[in-house]
Amino acid sequence: MELTLRKSFKIFAPASSLRRRVAISLAVVRLVLVPVIFLAVYYLFEMGVIVDRIVNVDAPVAALAEQASVEMLDARRAERSYFLLRDPQYLQANKESLSHLKTIFERIRGLAPEQDPTQDGLRNVDLYEQQFGAAVSLAETPGSTALERVQEVVRSYEKDLNDLLKQARRKTRVRLVDDLRSQVGSFDTKIVNTVEAGDPTLQRVAPALQASSQQVLNVASELERRGWARVQRDHSDARRLLSRAEWVLSIVSVLTLVLSIWISFILPRQVVKPLVELRDAVDHAASGHYQIDFELRGEGELVDLAKSVRNLIAHVKQAC
Repeated sequence: MELTLRKSFKIFAPASSLRRRVAISLAVVRLVLVPVIFLAVYYLFEMGVIVDRIVNVDAPVAALAEQASVEMLDARRAERSYFLLRDPQYLQANKESLSHLKTIFERIRGLAPEQDPTQDGLRNVDLYEQQFGAAVSLAETPGSTALERVQEVVRSYEKDLNDLLKQARRKTRVRLVDDLRSQVGSFDTKIVNTVEAGDPTLQRVAPALQASSQQVLNVASELERRGWARVQRDHSDARRLLSRAEWVLSIVSVLTLVLSIWISFILPRQVVKPLVELRDAVDHAASGHYQIDFELRGEGELVDLAKSVRNLIAHVKQAC
């Protein structure tokens, strides 16, 4: 009867120590997480570089270039007002606008040293300043303005506006606004043409001033175009990087999940299976069947525990 009750239990412990198995498990988990963490940090860094370039370089350069155009137009407006009224305050306004314009170009060059047009812009600003200074020295003394010609232009402009408003009922609101904008835009040109027609000084210097100021405006326009083009390009790069990050991280995460699931079955099995066998051996002995054989392989805490259980069962068997 005892022979029929004899049972063999296999206790296999491939690793040398349970502590080492736990350490190996933790090391594997870390190795599994490293690719995900590394890729996430890499893509965040790349995204940060792109956003930093947009916020601190490209967008400010484009905004400063737009401001440069405004300052140049203000300088031209002060120039025309001076030749129209010979008021020294317009000289100061022109000087301040040019000073601001130089500061803007210097700031653009500081933000983006590779911007070649800034040097050309500064050179044309200096040229315009010299030409305007020469024109001022040749201008007539204050007080000798072409007031009669200006008054005639103003009266003609007032008449055109009255005629336009009389026709307002027969026009749509959009058409009326467009006509008003066109009329307002032509007033400055009419004034300048009227003054230049009667002022030999302006006739000599106007083309040169127009050319140098237009060059400055062209440079500012080119800088603005380049700045917003870079913003658009960086935005596209950021979108592509984000899309690639989503795909790569998704693939790596799936592979990591599959690997972690596989590891979660393999490593615990090496610990749980010997414990289950040991529990069955103890239950078998507790039922009064002490004819138990242990097949032990490996070493470590589990094997030591199995040996202790075997000794305990043998001692209980002898006691009985």
